[in-house]
Amino acid sequence: MISIRNLSKWYGTKQVLHDCSLEVGKGEIVVVCGPSGSGKSTLIRTLNGLEPFQQGGIVVDGITLATTTEKGEANLQALRSKVGMVFQHFELFPHLSVLDNLTLAPIKVLGKRKEDAESKAHTLLARVGMDGFANAMPGQLSGGQQQRVAIARALAMDPVCMLFDEPTSALDPEMISEVLDVMSELAKEGMTMLCVTHEMGFAKNVASRVIFMDAGRIVEDAPSADFFSQPKSERAQQFLAKILRH
Repeated sequence: MISIRNLSKWYGTKQVLHDCSLEVGKGEIVVVCGPSGSGKSTLIRTLNGLEPFQQGGIVVDGITLATTTEKGEANLQALRSKVGMVFQHFELFPHLSVLDNLTLAPIKVLGKRKEDAESKAHTLLARVGMDGFANAMPGQLSGGQQQRVAIARALAMDPVCMLFDEPTSALDPEMISEVLDVMSELAKEGMTMLCVTHEMGFAKNVASRVIFMDAGRIVEDAPSADFFSQPKSERAQQFLAKILRH
């Protein structure tokens, strides 16, 4: 489903990803964790073309992403119609209603009829517990509600996989669980998911694998149970000791 091979990226002269390789199979739930500045978000953002890269290769559901050093560009529209992305700060269109946020891309990009797009949108809003808010504006919603709408908006494109870039880090503590509950339901339904998150409970209980990054490198790639019970690298052991001691 997702294949990252020997991926390296620079910002100017600063290398931020070092020879990263990762395979994610259909239906897998993979959590990417690590300290701040370790390259987690940069890695996940390369998967739908939000961040260019200079070396290596990325293939998502048969679509190959080109490096910035290669001629030509990947068909980003085709890629982004297959890959759902949920961001830290929701990224909803503030001037559009919740319903219009969900139907815009399916109508404009996928060519769906307005009636069909709206019917699907109501189904998805009900799925994330937000159907009563179809006519609300994003500014009228709490952070947790906005993030659930953002998840529904990503699902409206019928993606083959979902990318989550720290989806709960901008939320108040009491709102985090409502977003994680939606993500857990998606996992149960078999959605392929790659999640950058500090929510170790989600990683432990829901993820099939954990990727641990440090200084732009993938230091550890292990089944979730193994990562939490016996992390192999000293750096991962230090990270878990700090993050789990609370």
